[in-house]
Amino acid sequence: MNRTAPHTELPPASRGVPGRFRGPFTRWPRTADAVLATALFLATTFLEEGPGDSLVFRPLTDLPPPVLILFAVAGAALYRRRHRPVAVLCVALAAWAPTLGSSYATLGGVVIVALYSVGRHADDTRWGPLGIVAAAAAITVDGLLASLPWGDVGFGAVVMFGAWYLGRRLRLRAERAVRLRQEQAAEARRIVAEERTHIARELHDVVAHRVSMMTVQAGAARMVAAEDPQGALEAMAAVEEAGRQALDELRHLLGVLRPEAERGGLGPQAGLADLPRLVAEVREAGLDVSVTGGVRLPLPARVDLSAYRIVQEALTNVLKHSGPGTRTEVHLRGEGDGVTIEVLDDGRGVGVPSVSAAHDGLPGHGIVGMRERAVLLGGSLDARPRPGGGFRLVARLPTAGEPTGDAA
Repeated sequence: MNRTAPHTELPPASRGVPGRFRGPFTRWPRTADAVLATALFLATTFLEEGPGDSLVFRPLTDLPPPVLILFAVAGAALYRRRHRPVAVLCVALAAWAPTLGSSYATLGGVVIVALYSVGRHADDTRWGPLGIVAAAAAITVDGLLASLPWGDVGFGAVVMFGAWYLGRRLRLRAERAVRLRQEQAAEARRIVAEERTHIARELHDVVAHRVSMMTVQAGAARMVAAEDPQGALEAMAAVEEAGRQALDELRHLLGVLRPEAERGGLGPQAGLADLPRLVAEVREAGLDVSVTGGVRLPLPARVDLSAYRIVQEALTNVLKHSGPGTRTEVHLRGEGDGVTIEVLDDGRGVGVPSVSAAHDGLPGHGIVGMRERAVLLGGSLDARPRPGGGFRLVARLPTAGEPTGDAA
């Protein structure tokens, strides 16, 4: 096979292979293709088959000018192998054909790379099999003219097919990776849209309810103002309080979906002061929770509520994914103009086979909702598996400044 395939490494996949080492063909595709084309041109020009299937140096003076032109055209065509792979293959086969059966039939390596490029970069799948048939026919003709053993001819055909198949498999894997990323992005957008729908519903339920109360109280105050001034004052005080609460809701868009058990309730907003009660509840459910650190109170209402909800959702996720018995640590830190919440678990609860299985895959509503809370306040949230097992969630919530209007 030395006559048809000089020792040349096939280039790795150029783009789109996730989680792999990014070699020169990915980092610098044009430069790498230029180097590859030059190397193959030099190999086909100065190397020929010697005794015992060895490769020997061939002086440039021994090469007829027409053959040198064919080699130069085939080598130059390889530079366009990503953008015009089918055309490059046709040029390589056309340049190889006149040299078949002679000592100059060393363009097999160029054809191999061209077949790989057709499998890797060609959109039309019909050209690959046609190119393999043409290359196999050329190898057969070369073998008949040069009286090569049929084993060498068959091996050459297998190598040609393997080059195309490798390129095709890498292309299919890259396409699957792109589709997976698109599906994940679409799912994340769907979850965010669903969360924002819940946000709008919660905003309606809370603010509209309070505005309705203001309307009723204001009407009552107007009707009794002449006969019962004290009652009218009390009604107007209630209007003032409800107005302040509604304005706070509208300005800061706390809109994060309350847990199912609280959607119908309009009681006082929870905060970090209620954290001991929350910890007691999850301990009763079987979670081994410890809380360290603290935050100077009072916090702004929107920050206090969001901090409580993030801790609540994080502990709920630990209980749901890792199960009872999981050791969990909650660290609270007040840092200048912000609050940092860190929730760590060891993922060794009852009934969960592995932490990675519990947390891998598409993002769930819980993490997306917590991130929406943090971003709406101008903060950030990071959640990922821990290297030694378990999960780590860190949220940073600023206590000053205006919340942002959109989430990344």
